[in-house]
Formats: sequence, structure tokens, C-alpha cells
Amino acid sequence: MTDSYLGIDIGTSGVRAFQIDSAGQVLASARSTFPATQMKNGMLCQQPDDWWRGVLNCLQQLAEKAPGLGGVRALAIDGTSGTTLLTDAQNHPVSPALMYNDVRPASLGAELAELAPGIPACSRSSSLAKAVWLQRSETPAAEYFIQQQADWLLAKFRGTPGCSDWNNALKLGFDAELLGWPDWLNKIIPAHGHLPAVHRPGDRVATIAPAIARQTGLPPTTRLHAGTTDSIAAFLASGASQPGDAVTSLGSTLVLKLCTQHPVASVEYGIYSHRLDETRWLAGGASNTGGAVLKKEFSADELKTLSAQMDTNSETGFDYYPLPAPGERFPFPDTDKKSVMTPRPASQVTYLQAIFEGIARIEKQGYDLLEELSNETVLSIRSCGGGAANPAWTRIRQRILQRPLIDAAQTEAAYGSALLAAGKL
Repeated sequence: MTDSYLGIDIGTSGVRAFQIDSAGQVLASARSTFPATQMKNGMLCQQPDDWWRGVLNCLQQLAEKAPGLGGVRALAIDGTSGTTLLTDAQNHPVSPALMYNDVRPASLGAELAELAPGIPACSRSSSLAKAVWLQRSETPAAEYFIQQQADWLLAKFRGTPGCSDWNNALKLGFDAELLGWPDWLNKIIPAHGHLPAVHRPGDRVATIAPAIARQTGLPPTTRLHAGTTDSIAAFLASGASQPGDAVTSLGSTLVLKLCTQHPVASVEYGIYSHRLDETRWLAGGASNTGGAVLKKEFSADELKTLSAQMDTNSETGFDYYPLPAPGERFPFPDTDKKSVMTPRPASQVTYLQAIFEGIARIEKQGYDLLEELSNETVLSIRSCGGGAANPAWTRIRQRILQRPLIDAAQTEAAYGSALLAAGKL
């Protein structure tokens, strides 16, 4: 039986799973969707049980394909950075699951910034802001655990909560340089609130719970490895690995990551760094521009048809800043930033091209800043996410970015998580 390794990616609309062998070759893959984010009482929420059903659906698909699940030796999970919930000791949610793009009140952000200015955990959309707000609004009387999306799913496989990784814990306040929780967190997290134990991405943390092995069909010896965030999993999947390698994720949002030799952080520009290992960091940021704008304006068929008609070598002359809703995070934080997508031309082809150009200019501004603040030259850019498959958009980005664009080895974050499970960080 072939040894295999499983990577699971939990996104904002569904689950993807990749099964690879010890050489990194893809053996099988699966995907499943779940209900979209909903607005409830002023909160952007999803149901964790929907995430789990999506995982079970993917595992069922893999069980029915060659080589099946019998040879799975290990798994790792990545999830959307910043999606946060509170659970009890049995991993049952005791609060809503607030999504990555949910924004809490400005007063809370100001309160956090007074305690620890200049870190990602101080923003209004951070995991910490969500956790504090949930604790105060839901007021759990018994002990509770603060978890990210990937943490909760790892807890489902473990049978108990309380485990995270360097990358998912960053926006909760984890100090990736000192590799520990800072003392100032004790001022805002009650004694009965538990922060997770934090592990290096890819480290073995447990063995699958017997009941979950029976439910899923995974071997009872399946090892569970610490995962990461979706954008870092996508970075790993792309084949990027050395300082100067960069990856753009063209998903619902625009996420940039540049491999650097030192951490880079700037509240002014919305830049922060995840730790990859002892010598490599991933500096970057996430803009609210991206595929969510396109989805609001065009159908999938329209995107394909209109893109094929573009003259990508010429500029439209429109200076757009496309956003799906007010607010920006990077390359500058501005909760009131308005979308600029006017004047609107008569031609739908020109309109779409102007949006592509606007997103590409935001991408360029982001990489210009990362180079300046890190003293690391962008040597190459790989692309992942749905937008990476659009040839017209790629040509426009090449023209505007003026940096080498090269093909990614893989574009699915789930493949990056599978590499973590296989010990190929």
C-alpha cells in the first residue's frame, strides 16, 4: 500500500483536499462547498459544522478514488487567517464563528493598540479583536478556548481543543520572534479563557482520535501535524522557498508574500511577517481588492469571454481602486477607503480591463513597499488562486508589475498543507 499524506484547505466557500505520495506527486484530490458567509446581528458568520461536513465529504470522495485512505500516514490543515470562534473543552462552539473580514468596533481596536501598538493583533479585524469581543458579548461562564478555523478542525481530528501553529496564532497576539505569548495578553484574556499551545508549522502534534478514525475511514495511526494559514500554504505549494521569491494569491482578496531573511512589520502600511522556520520569514499583507470585486460585477462566463477580447498591451486610461466594500488593509490600512470604479466606460471589455489594471497597480504598490522595507529584491513572482488562470489578467500584471512572473509548481493551498504533513517544509 502506497504511503500518502493529506492536506486539507478550508476556505471561505469550501474545502479542498490533496493526497500526495512521499515524492510530492498528487495521487488524488477532492473538493466540497459549504454555505456562504451570512450577516447575523452585525456579524459576518459561518457555521463550523458546515466546515466539518465539507471535510467529511472530501474524505468520502478520496476514499472512493485510488489509492483510497488506507495508506494515509499524516495530515495537516490550513484555514482562513483571522476566522475566529470560542469553544468549550469538548470543542463545541460557544460563540459565533466570526469571519476573517468581520470588523469589530473602532473603540476595541484603539483599546488593543494601547496595550501593544504596532502588531497585527491590534487591528479591528484581527483574531484577538474578535476573541475579545466574543468573550465580552457571549460571556462564557465556564472555561473556553480561543480557536482559529484551522485550529477548530484540527481539534475535531484530535478530539480536544488547545493546539495551533505559529502562523494562525499571529493575529491572536503570538510573538513569532520570541515564540511565545506576550505577558500583556493576560490583561485582556480572562483566567478561564485558554490560548492554544503553539507549534511550528509541520510539527507532529497528535494522533487521530479513535472515534474520528472510525468516522472518516482514516487509519488509526494517522499523525496530525500543525498546519498554517491558507496564504502560506499556497506559498509552499507554489515552489517558492528562497529569499526574494514572492507569491501573489489572486483569490477573493489579493494577498502578497515575499520570502525574506528578517521579519518586516509596519502598521502604517498593513505589513506583517509570518515565521516559516529559523531563517526564513514571509513578509506581506492582504488587500481587500481581488476576485470578490470581479464576482460582484461579472459572471464566470463573462469573465472568460470579455478577457479574450482585451488588448492587454495598451492602457485603458482609467485609474480604478476596486474594492467590494469600503475599507482597505494593505498596502495601507484605511477602514473608510472607498472603492473607485468610475467613470464607467460603455464597453464591458474596457470596464473589466480597467478593474484588472487597478488590482495590478495595487499589487505593484505592495511589492514596491515590501522591497523598500525588507531590503529584499523581488526576484520572481508566482501566482495562485482563481485569478492566476486568466491569461489576459496575467499579461496585464506582467506589464504593470515589471518583475518576472513564473509558473507555480502547484496553485492549491491544500497541496502546501500536504507538504507540511509529509515533512517537506
